[in-house]
Amino acid sequence: MTPTITAFARSPDGGRGLARDMRVRWALEEVGQPYDVRLVSFSEMKESAHRALHPFGQIPTYEEGDLALFESGAIIFHIAQRHAGLLPEDASARARAIAWMFAALNTVEPPIIEREAARLLERDKSWYEERLPILEDRIRVRLGQLSSRLGDADWLDDAFSAGDLLMVTVLRRLSGADLLAKHPNLTIYVARGEARPAYRRAFDAQLAVFTGKAPAGC
Repeated sequence: MTPTITAFARSPDGGRGLARDMRVRWALEEVGQPYDVRLVSFSEMKESAHRALHPFGQIPTYEEGDLALFESGAIIFHIAQRHAGLLPEDASARARAIAWMFAALNTVEPPIIEREAARLLERDKSWYEERLPILEDRIRVRLGQLSSRLGDADWLDDAFSAGDLLMVTVLRRLSGADLLAKHPNLTIYVARGEARPAYRRAFDAQLAVFTGKAPAGC
């Protein structure tokens, strides 16, 4: 059965592939699973029909038969369990890959998102100029730790996994920022992920939605 995911009808990221449906698209492309996309507007995301799929009125969601999932990490974990290619067969390596999935979403992403929210919503606040350096210092600590762990390896734990997929999408939110550029191995790591054919297919598909030059489904 072909799964259906939801995505922004008009993504606020301007087609840069930063919205979380990009993660799910990439995962599906990596495992070779065809999928359909249902585009939703900001107003539709808050309506009861969409909230039945995602109680917090966000994207993406994933529907496959009677199964409905929300949260990009949970969706990718489901895809990785169902299809070969995103989690190692060896039990210990599989557990480590799953740990990196959690690390990407629970340890590395939160300070990055907090910085984004501050830059978007708090620029006119009296505390903004003092708070921003604090937020960026938190990111610097995490990037330094991650950079040290990655070293000169291609991926976080030997072969590419769902942990790398999520980590690359998280780090992409810092693209063009000095914070990431100060760690050349992380910059190369992100570029390595972006060079994967499955990533390019997913990126082109989500960009086509923004530009209106191709159908949303894949």
